[in-house]
Amino acid sequence: MIDLHLHSTFSDGTHSPEALVRMAKTAGLKAISITDHDTVDGTGEAVAAGEKHGVRVVSGVELSVFLDDFHFHLLGYHFNWRDEGLSTKLDVLQKSRTRRNSAIIANLQNLGLDITAGELQEISSSGQTGRPHIARLLVDKKIVRDIDQAFAIYMRKGKPGYARRFIYHVEEAIALLHDSGGCAVLAHPAQISRSIPLLDDLLGHLRALGLDGVETYYPTQKGSFFRSLRKLAAAHELFETGGSDYHGDIRPNTAMAGNITNAVPLEVLEQMDRYHLQQQKVI
Repeated sequence: MIDLHLHSTFSDGTHSPEALVRMAKTAGLKAISITDHDTVDGTGEAVAAGEKHGVRVVSGVELSVFLDDFHFHLLGYHFNWRDEGLSTKLDVLQKSRTRRNSAIIANLQNLGLDITAGELQEISSSGQTGRPHIARLLVDKKIVRDIDQAFAIYMRKGKPGYARRFIYHVEEAIALLHDSGGCAVLAHPAQISRSIPLLDDLLGHLRALGLDGVETYYPTQKGSFFRSLRKLAAAHELFETGGSDYHGDIRPNTAMAGNITNAVPLEVLEQMDRYHLQQQKVI
């Protein structure tokens, strides 16, 4: 089994890359990918830990993108995580996150909430800071009951604490991943829509823009929906990926892939490996 969708302390997860590798080893996983939001800063630590513990680590990242009125996530795999062009583009996103954090804090302070940027920095001791860290601060200060309530009341789009940030158009994001030697995958399509006709149209459009794969194995994509997604992947000649989207303690009652209800077979990675190798030969 494998898990190609994990988050570490370098974005909004609660476990370090090394800890995730050790957990994967304990769980019997053969390979993982740490797909932190807009950053690959934890990849070196993960790769070193993987070599130590005998767990394969595939380079990964998760990018927020847009297409027309759709806002969704794109997963990148197999890229050169030391690529300077990739680093430059990711830096733009990280600086945008920093500006948004300041705007959100200001919005919440204007509402009369007693929170500061310094307190936020203490919550996020390593890696980049984002809305989940602000939500954790609100929980710690007993302003809200839990993280879901923080988003529902204050930080979801349309709520008084919300602030926008810069994200790339999906075509530019796909090109970025390709230019750094990687593959582009549509993340958790169920979070976009559970309408198969709509996803069929979207995948067709994205495939024309260079999309390589789609995340079919995912905790909330089961039964007939999962089977329909697999058929769409085959119809659009997209390889399949899968993972848990595990963030650690920030999301209770979640776990890494590997158990019966969230099993991602090794064959998924082998399929992606073959596709990636063929694409490199074409280049």
